[in-house]
Amino acid sequence: MTLDLTALGWDADWATHLRRRPGHRPGRVARVDRGVCTVLGPQGPVRASLGGAVLAAAARDLTALPCAGDWVLLATWPDGPVTVEAVLPRRTALVRRTAGKDAGGQVLAANLDVAAVVEPVHPEPDAARIERLLSLAHESGAEPLVVLTKTDLAADPAAVARQLADLAPGVAVLPVSAERGDGVAALRRHVAPGRTLGLLGPSGAGKSSLVNALAGAEVMRTQEIRRADGKGRHTTTWRSLVPLPGGGVVLDTPGVRAVGLLDGVAGLDRTFADIAALATGCRYADCGHDGEPACAVRAALDDGELPARRWESWRKLQRELAFESRRREVRLAADRRGGWRRGRRPTARP
Repeated sequence: MTLDLTALGWDADWATHLRRRPGHRPGRVARVDRGVCTVLGPQGPVRASLGGAVLAAAARDLTALPCAGDWVLLATWPDGPVTVEAVLPRRTALVRRTAGKDAGGQVLAANLDVAAVVEPVHPEPDAARIERLLSLAHESGAEPLVVLTKTDLAADPAAVARQLADLAPGVAVLPVSAERGDGVAALRRHVAPGRTLGLLGPSGAGKSSLVNALAGAEVMRTQEIRRADGKGRHTTTWRSLVPLPGGGVVLDTPGVRAVGLLDGVAGLDRTFADIAALATGCRYADCGHDGEPACAVRAALDDGELPARRWESWRKLQRELAFESRRREVRLAADRRGGWRRGRRPTARP
């Protein structure tokens, strides 16, 4: 089996890193299982463990660990093992906050050209979830897209798309039915040769079905919708990069129950561009929109121009980002104190 790396996104800029590391070969990470990577290379997929330099970088920052979508450099040792010796700098990255007290991040996918927020129209789209995931998509650096799935279960999918377009200023909203094939060709245009489409959404949203529809074959396992509540079952538990016929790749992420924002001020501003635009009309540049005179945002709330639900969603995400910023500051201060203590020399006794 041979693979054309240019169809997976390899280009002249990536090749400059390879020229600095003679004796290595490139590949793209398709999935990671317990620290072992499945890497797509010119001769097909190989399994590779993590080399010392990668482990050392991860000890300082867990986001340095390879993830699906990363371009890496591989080495093959005389006794046969293959190791990942370098993770090439990411052009884009979907990063969510990790659970726990470390105030760190987890890279869900790397080097996406398009980050698609996948949301089912049945039984009902979750507006707050779309806004949260869109903030993550905007912050990644990739082109955001909203894909509405299971439209065969909706009476008027076009009307639903028009309604949800207000949640995504400047972002295309694409209704798709993998069951009937509606909208699949339009989605396929976002995955030209050399480009990568990432799918981000909850369990049961139909991401695996989208991958199968784009690939023209069943490459991802899917399960039937539960009859009791109309929701899909959780299927994908790992991130997987799937090459498509004709070039391009799609990356299916696991269903996310909750996505915490880590550092998404710019992404939040773009997701809520309507509120950001209203804020420019406030009398005071530092207006908190909480009782200040001549507040354009409060005026828009009062006259119904700005829906209260959207305003509360924006406030919730703003509070979350402020909290995460404080957590990072505390962690960095603790790290600096720890480094200072480790660097002190013991005082000699008289």
